[in-house]
Amino acid sequence: MAGFETWASRAVGALPQVVRRIPVTGCTVSALVLVGLVSRTVWRPLWREPWFADVAYGVPALREGKPWTFVVGWFFALTPAQFVGGVLLFTLLVGACELRLGTRRTALVAVIGQLGGVLGASLLVWALSTTPWTWAQHVASTRDVGFTTGALAVVAVTSATLRSPWRLRVRAALSFYATVAFLFEGTLTDVAHGLAIAVGMVVGQRLWGVEPGYGPRTRRETRMLAFGGLVVLLLTEFVVLLAPNRGPFGETSGEAAPLVDVLVDLVLVGFVANQLRYGKRWAWWVTVVLGVLNLLIAALALLLVLADELPDGAPVALGSGVLWFGELVLLLSNRGAFRVPARRHLPGGVAADEHNLGRARDLLTSVGGSTMSWMTVWPENRFYFTPDGRGYVAYQRHAGVAIALADPVVPAGTAAEAVREFTAMSEQGGLVPCLFSVTGEVARAARAQGWQTTQIAEDTVVDLADLAFKGRKWQDVRTALNHARRDGLEFRLVRLAEQPFAVLAQVRAISEQWVGDKGLPEMGFTLGGVDEAMDPAVWVGLAVDATGSVHGVTSWLPVHAPGGEVHGWTLDVMRRRADGFRPVVEFMIASACLELRDRGTRFVSLSGAPLARGAAAELAGVDRVLDRLGGAVEPLYGFRSLHAFKAKFSPRYEPVHMAYRDEADLPRIGVALVRAYLPGVPTRRLLAASWRR
Repeated sequence: MAGFETWASRAVGALPQVVRRIPVTGCTVSALVLVGLVSRTVWRPLWREPWFADVAYGVPALREGKPWTFVVGWFFALTPAQFVGGVLLFTLLVGACELRLGTRRTALVAVIGQLGGVLGASLLVWALSTTPWTWAQHVASTRDVGFTTGALAVVAVTSATLRSPWRLRVRAALSFYATVAFLFEGTLTDVAHGLAIAVGMVVGQRLWGVEPGYGPRTRRETRMLAFGGLVVLLLTEFVVLLAPNRGPFGETSGEAAPLVDVLVDLVLVGFVANQLRYGKRWAWWVTVVLGVLNLLIAALALLLVLADELPDGAPVALGSGVLWFGELVLLLSNRGAFRVPARRHLPGGVAADEHNLGRARDLLTSVGGSTMSWMTVWPENRFYFTPDGRGYVAYQRHAGVAIALADPVVPAGTAAEAVREFTAMSEQGGLVPCLFSVTGEVARAARAQGWQTTQIAEDTVVDLADLAFKGRKWQDVRTALNHARRDGLEFRLVRLAEQPFAVLAQVRAISEQWVGDKGLPEMGFTLGGVDEAMDPAVWVGLAVDATGSVHGVTSWLPVHAPGGEVHGWTLDVMRRRADGFRPVVEFMIASACLELRDRGTRFVSLSGAPLARGAAAELAGVDRVLDRLGGAVEPLYGFRSLHAFKAKFSPRYEPVHMAYRDEADLPRIGVALVRAYLPGVPTRRLLAASWRR
């Protein structure tokens, strides 16, 4: 409750500032409300008023010589429900667009779009009414009011200022709406909407377009557009079932299939549509066959209509035929986007068997990597080796997402190309690509290719060249070292696989006790365990007393520079015995730093805690969501406490990023990351553990 009150107070406090930034929207909404209250049309239908014909525009207004209606009619609505809906629509859509397009442009586009849309639609319908077309004759006898045409014109123009994929999504939504509304309702307003949207897209693209073209730019956008088109085709059945009307091809009332049949179609065709979203080849074939069949039915219906026969279902068949024609054009002209086989995989990706692991290790020691790159050679990963054979991208596949772990292990200057190749391979496999725990260099390369990035952690790096635990800031570390020496505690830097059974048994017992205290299994992905510490290339730090009892264990992963030199080490495993020496972790890290410094190591990384970061001024968007998620899992794994603990060693901080293509991928990426870190853990167990805490 307190959180809601805080949010509400902030929203109210920010309202005056927002209103000042959208004067066109604010003034227009105020005028609409004022006119509605004065004319009492807020609670009474306008079409019942005796002066309705003096304010409503349309073909009758042109015939009667009432041109003022094409301006006066903007400020009314036919019914109270349309008034409320129109005001909300204008506030949300035009308000958001004004923030992006600017006040002057918004005002100009809204006025010209509204006037041009309704006047052009009236003239077009008037011309068509001279033909035998019954629909045109009917619409030519109707009047309408409202300002929605101008609002949609503003949205259409503003879409040109958006970047992919949102530009295409907004335009697809506008086009689908205008097409379906015209085919299955076909009012004067629907005609005006279609004209305003079409012209608005062209004008906006020519004047303010930030990207060339109108169609999809990637395979992924094509798949999403095909998916959306098939969903629209499904929804038309509900339109006919729940809202029969008179469209351009005739009455649609009484032509809908039974509700049960519609629900069955939704389930079956909806499954196919979802597979189109992943680019499945079989779904493309099924959709093409369905489209051809529907076009044949529409052609038969058209022949019967031309023969002066109007069988039941003909108007719906003709309207659906138009939609299916557009869907088929998209599918046939972009066939290459739908080549994913029935069994989804990443083309070129290979499992981490003994051969591929050896190949990856050789490349890593040759070209070097980041402080997290050694994690890429853990056996849970898969590998995509670059075509030139000089590097690789390690990834895991969960929930339809290919999560690339750490920076691509490639020669210097080729990271951007590796990201591009990995993205292409992911799309060919019908997977969503994601770059996780990458450095700033790779994050910049991803942003240059249109990706978005967010900071997910901070790498804590301690430079060893001049390290000396002197001064007030090192007091806690010096205290741990002195107490350990007093208590007879010894630090050993060893290869764990070479240790006797008694030591291994104690290390495993300490680790299992630590995991048991969490109430959840040991995390994986970027967090190793004892098995990873058994690697002969990994150093393990042990705190052992005079009796041979192990009080704590740490593991250090090698950080390779180009050419094979190990110039740093990254802290991975960090465990302590519950009843052992209390500041043992500080003792082990400090001792390791001193010993590695004496061996010529340049730096150590204390690694980054997931979903934890240092103090930040103000977070927004995805960063705020991740910050709250970090707070939610803190009681379970203590990532933020761990991050604060590492500050004792006065490290320098290097941001760690996650790169994704757009916000629509984030829910699926979130599920994939949970499965990567906690594979096989049911959701109910996660919730139960959170509840206990």
